Amino acid sequence: MEHNTKKLSGAAAVAQFKLAMIAPAIHGLYPDASRNAYYKRVTQQPLTLPDGSTAHYKPGTLAKWESLYRKGGIDALMPKERSDSGGTRALPDAAVDEIYRLKAEFPRLNATQIHRQLVAGSFIPATVSVCAVQRFVKHNDLKAAKNPSMRDRRAFEEDAFGKMWQADTCYLPYITENGTRRRVYCIMIIDDHSRLLVGGELFYNDNAYNFQKVLKAAVSTYGIPVKLYVDNGASYANEQLSLICGSIGTVLLHTKIRDGASKGKVERHFRTLKERWLYTLDIESIHSLAQFNSLLADYIREYNTTYHTGIDGAPFERYRGTCAHTRLPKSREWLEECFLNRVWRKVKNDSTVSIDKVSYDAPMQFISSKVEIRYLPDDMDSAFILSDGRHYPIRRTDKGENCRAKRKNQPAIDYSKIGGAR
Repeated sequence: MEHNTKKLSGAAAVAQFKLAMIAPAIHGLYPDASRNAYYKRVTQQPLTLPDGSTAHYKPGTLAKWESLYRKGGIDALMPKERSDSGGTRALPDAAVDEIYRLKAEFPRLNATQIHRQLVAGSFIPATVSVCAVQRFVKHNDLKAAKNPSMRDRRAFEEDAFGKMWQADTCYLPYITENGTRRRVYCIMIIDDHSRLLVGGELFYNDNAYNFQKVLKAAVSTYGIPVKLYVDNGASYANEQLSLICGSIGTVLLHTKIRDGASKGKVERHFRTLKERWLYTLDIESIHSLAQFNSLLADYIREYNTTYHTGIDGAPFERYRGTCAHTRLPKSREWLEECFLNRVWRKVKNDSTVSIDKVSYDAPMQFISSKVEIRYLPDDMDSAFILSDGRHYPIRRTDKGENCRAKRKNQPAIDYSKIGGAR
């Protein structure tokens, strides 16, 4: 199953890559005279794929991707043949850390010299090619000898609300609820143009599903962003978020490795949140997460309606000035389905599937078939198999109940004949 998860992750990344290329055409944001002119311009040079390789595409290929997306959404952009074989990465985390250390200590080292050091230090086997190191150095802006960690940073701002949202997580102090002391995490989403806080909530866990809930509430309230800019943490770099963004038509963008500062607006806001709000609270008087969230909601309302020097006005005023063209969800039901998590499983011969090590009963007609299951992690009672546009509910396996259930198309056991009775 680990292999299937890696395959799904690779497919989701390819689908997001395709969506990123056609998004300007879908949303009418291209600066060119026509869609075809835009496609011709962006395909003049080879495109870098999610796995780091490059490929040439024709303008007609991108036009085909657009057509597929308009007809079938993000699912239509998923590759039919999975390119990710599930093998290990060429450069493990230890090797990546060593590359950064070497470039910081010896800025003039080139990729070939770094490769030799990695092999000599047993960070990578000799079978890993120099090209893998060269690609990493190039894609992470480590070629400059003077200061390899320096980024080309420039002040930027989108020209309208909803063009890009930035999101991140911030550690907050511990609170004691029901006698248990627990760390609190703040997940926040801010609009790049208006600085409006479109989503924010406190949790006891920093995980992918909690961010999905914050994003869903933000989209429900303010509409669908064109781009979502996040870092590479587990809560933000996962196949479920990639599929969700693809379903609603949002391009998911990630910062470069160890470059969280590129999300400057949300990072700066966390400092404001602490200075204006957190440091004024008596944390010891907060005895529940619900109470803490109520205080955060008050802060968000006040922040959104207070003068902001960076935009010379209040975020809510700037939002109202440019929100007219924001895309809205098609319906509440459509939005709910877009935010369902997805997994692919093969139904066992006993008509069960496993999700997070929990067994669920599936309809018998799917035995030995690979099925797509959609669900909410905190509401597995509503989980279902999606097949040919229809929903087939699944339920948690109850072996005791199944033992007493009468089987269909199976003759009853004649106990009088057991043990040799005639």
